[in-house]
Amino acid sequence: MLTVDNLSAGYGPVPALDDVSLTAGHGEITAVLGANGAGKTTLLRTISGLVRARSGTVSLDGRPLTGVSTEDLPALGLAHVPEGRGVLAELTVEENLRLGALGSRRKTTAADLRRIYDLFPVLAERGTGLAHVLSGGERQMLVIGRALLSRPKVLLLDEPSLGLAPKVVVQIFELLRGLVRDDGLTVVLVEQNARSALSIADHGVVLNLGKVVVRDDAATLAADDGLRHAYLGF
Repeated sequence: MLTVDNLSAGYGPVPALDDVSLTAGHGEITAVLGANGAGKTTLLRTISGLVRARSGTVSLDGRPLTGVSTEDLPALGLAHVPEGRGVLAELTVEENLRLGALGSRRKTTAADLRRIYDLFPVLAERGTGLAHVLSGGERQMLVIGRALLSRPKVLLLDEPSLGLAPKVVVQIFELLRGLVRDDGLTVVLVEQNARSALSIADHGVVLNLGKVVVRDDAATLAADDGLRHAYLGF
């Protein structure tokens, strides 16, 4: 379980998170929702140490993560896929994948690569090709596969559907549900597309101006017309 307690963070004098608390249970998807500027991306960046917390704590299975250097977090079971589908374009698909295991201090085996290729068959077809030729959807699969190569307990995903065709989004979201169901992966999913996120999530947290305004089961949030219209845009 990932636990965030009373977390506050910001950029200079500007607060971006204000006393945020949430839990993401083992083998569950927790969707973090809200409008642009609500603090969703800052929350993930603070959990993974890219933004320094001003106060509050983050822990994974009871072990404090606050203050742990970002490069040490993969070895503790945390992987973060930022928005933007960043790949190293001059490297091959397989070379990009192998980078995912570096932070976890695990040696990449042929079985590890086969597991990722089984999840994303298109990457197997592109394995020896340079990453710059991949489509947007294929790049998203590559960065998720790279994160999974470290065998994380918790996967932080920031806007994985951004700019992708609906068919590709469905494919990626179905894969996430399968990993949660079959492998017990915990996912914290930041999404602008609240409807899609709630369709696969177990729980949801809605942020507004850096504060938690509501947390509940995903189905309950999706059915609350007033909440949806006020904060989620559908």
